[in-house]
Amino acid sequence: MRRILVSAALAAAVVVGAGGQAWAAPPSGPAGVPGGWSVEGGQLTWRSGERLPMGDAAVEFWAGGKLLGRPKPQRDQKTFKLDLREVPSLDSLQVRAGGKRLDEAAPRAHRQAAAPAQAPAAPPANAVDPGVKGPYRTVRGEYSLAGVKLPDFPQKVEMQAVVVAPKGAPGKRPLALFLHGRHSVCYDGADESAPQDWPCPTGTQPIPSHRGYLQAQELLASQGYITVSISANGINGQDNAAEDGGAQARSSLVRQHLAKWASWAGSGRTGAPAIVRDAPRADMSKVLLMGHSRGGEGVSRAAMDSLTPPPSAQDGYHGKVRWTIRGLLLIGPTIFGHDPVPDVPSATILPGCDGDVSDLQGQMFTDETRGVSRGKALHSSLYVIGANHNFFNSEWTPGQAAAPAWDDFQSEEPDAVCSPGTATRLTAQQEQKAGATYIAAAARLFVGRDDRVRPLLDGTGVRAPSADPARVLSHALGARRTPALIPDKTVQVSGGGRICTQVSNDAAAACLNPEDWSTRSAHFVSFNGISPEPGRYAAELTWSAAGRPITLKPSHPASVTGSRDLALRLMVPPNTTNTRFGVAVIDTHGRRTALGDVRVDGLPGSANTTSHWAREVRVPLGHFSGKVAKLQLTPRTATGRAWLIDAWGWKAGTPDPQEVSLPRIDIGNLAVDEGNSGSRTYTVPVKITGRGAGRVRLFLVDATTYKSTSWVATVHPGDRTIRVPVKVKGDTLFGEGEGKVLAAKAERGLVIGDYQGGVEVRNDDPAPTVTVDPVAAAVAEGGTLRWRITLSAPAETDFSFWASPQAPATGTELSSTDVDPAWFRESTSQEPEPSRPLSETWLTPFTDIPAGKTSGELTVPTITDGLAEGAEVVELHFEEDRGLPPVTGTVTG
Repeated sequence: MRRILVSAALAAAVVVGAGGQAWAAPPSGPAGVPGGWSVEGGQLTWRSGERLPMGDAAVEFWAGGKLLGRPKPQRDQKTFKLDLREVPSLDSLQVRAGGKRLDEAAPRAHRQAAAPAQAPAAPPANAVDPGVKGPYRTVRGEYSLAGVKLPDFPQKVEMQAVVVAPKGAPGKRPLALFLHGRHSVCYDGADESAPQDWPCPTGTQPIPSHRGYLQAQELLASQGYITVSISANGINGQDNAAEDGGAQARSSLVRQHLAKWASWAGSGRTGAPAIVRDAPRADMSKVLLMGHSRGGEGVSRAAMDSLTPPPSAQDGYHGKVRWTIRGLLLIGPTIFGHDPVPDVPSATILPGCDGDVSDLQGQMFTDETRGVSRGKALHSSLYVIGANHNFFNSEWTPGQAAAPAWDDFQSEEPDAVCSPGTATRLTAQQEQKAGATYIAAAARLFVGRDDRVRPLLDGTGVRAPSADPARVLSHALGARRTPALIPDKTVQVSGGGRICTQVSNDAAAACLNPEDWSTRSAHFVSFNGISPEPGRYAAELTWSAAGRPITLKPSHPASVTGSRDLALRLMVPPNTTNTRFGVAVIDTHGRRTALGDVRVDGLPGSANTTSHWAREVRVPLGHFSGKVAKLQLTPRTATGRAWLIDAWGWKAGTPDPQEVSLPRIDIGNLAVDEGNSGSRTYTVPVKITGRGAGRVRLFLVDATTYKSTSWVATVHPGDRTIRVPVKVKGDTLFGEGEGKVLAAKAERGLVIGDYQGGVEVRNDDPAPTVTVDPVAAAVAEGGTLRWRITLSAPAETDFSFWASPQAPATGTELSSTDVDPAWFRESTSQEPEPSRPLSETWLTPFTDIPAGKTSGELTVPTITDGLAEGAEVVELHFEEDRGLPPVTGTVTG
């Protein structure tokens, strides 16, 4: 396969949002690679057939199952460009965002659910409903302070917020801070093509995304919370320059506001804005952070940075931490680094009809806390059937927003689950009511420590009537859970099933078929495109007859002493019902104890949704008091398929999470010259701050081949770095984009800040000169036009040369029906008929010169059509940066 080779920034490249456009039809007209692709000025370019407004998911270029990089968006909001050294095979190119393909529509057979979707029946009501309005009247206002300068951002970022607070509430009150996500920045009336620059150009206005959570703010304020929703347009308008997509900048902005509130709660109150003085003093020991989309990643980083400060050079806040973050509520969040804060409680809303962060990667805020720290903090996932990404924010909702807004969920044909008007799709008002209710639930549990709210978040299976008719399903890790069985390669499975790899391009190893991009699981979201990813497994269960036990035996028995129930996170295919298992455990003496039966139903799903998601089910442990040596699941149904994510001993309650400052790893970048001879070894900049010990899984990715190696490194007390050597061999051959990318994920006892960096090898050799010469520039019909492209010297990297037909100045142009039809279809993904000039097609003839070689041939095969006609001409123009003159071929009848 011909590959795109990017620099060592590779996966650290700029990230941009898809804006929720599910299927962007490729444009017609301009020549290029099929599906809107072209090669222009040394960049691989993709043009969407429609505008892709700014959003939160990362737009990514892929080829052959490998992440090539994250391109830069252009001002037209349709064009995306990625620097390249080589071009991949045409049929391997893909554009993805949030796990969805953007460059082609879903196959028709996969577009609809197997049957019309039905919402699950309403579960019992919880004893306490956090969505009920509280006793306080509210006061509302805004403040706007001097902007702040953040590292790597050329323009200052605004310090603006809307405040809703309780009126007359006694004493100091807890503070809830809201941070919106990555959305369009500027608007000009109803014009959807307004430039997205910062500051907003003259004639345009900033979109007031920070005003989009007023319903939730009013609810919390009536219950006694001071709420502040901050604006982050200045980050959204500049985060293309940030390697982490703006996560650190958002953290800095959040902490700048918290620092102001800490001052206003004390001696600085007399100088506070009017709305702050109208509100009660804030209790900065009780802070809840709410983040939507990229805002979710931002507030999580703010929680991390508050416990373990980041390196000062990358941070925009250098003051003291005068607050305590008690919990996080995240809505459709991104988490590109899979780097949650394990000791700060969290609840993550996963919108079932999310058309932006459609892979629901926010699940990693739950799954990736497993085993990292004490496990006392509750981490909850809340799957909201029928909710999209945007409507949680009223300023992103058509009919409510000041600026143009859109429904991020779109599909070319009616979707059985998510099209408006279906039984499962929520209206904007229903979605916003559910969002406000569960924001209040997180506040009441994490800040107010009201354990009566916990069953709404922890998989117990109850509902908050205030959120009706929304169906909100939950499962959780942490709190009073103890591990009973965590699938890994050492677990032995008998009776049906296997241990499968959560992330793999190998269908035989993967838990879900990696070739079927319409089937996705939030639990199996890849880390930075690395595949396979060691350390992430599940148990796939398959059976063809009821009654035969499937037994899972871990390498070490697990104690569940003190637990009341055995809780399992089980996943079944979407739209399936009544999958039932008998659950039993076997102790170290071989004694089998039957615990009871469980039932698991699949989520309503279609090819456009991420609906493979685990349900939490529990059975009482009863008198079982030994260690679990084996877990048995006996199917009660004739056939089926399920995946066990993990199993836990469970006990009711919400313990003190015991937030602590864990040691922190930040990975930097190093750029070096290749040299002309010999070899030198460089060390990737890895910085460890804080105190303590831990383990980290490291991934070293070759920036040329994309092959990765992985290992677990131990961090000892007092360590300040991890040595990762990279050998660079010097030569006199031209080559670009070499080096290694290092990425990190926490395994135990630490947190990850900057999760990737590496060594970039700068090319210091001259590029060979290129010439093109005719081999057969004039042929009869049926012949093949040929041109030889020659390098003056071999290179250590492949070269690819592309040419686009343009209308000739004179003569009749060769048409689509004059060339070999199979070659034309393969080259363009178009049909030759109707006949049209080649310059009006997507045809782009190309040739490769492999590394170490010096020549290749560009060809145009023709056919004999039997028509009496004069000479026809094709004029081919190469990419501008190649410096090659156009070539002309003539075909005679």
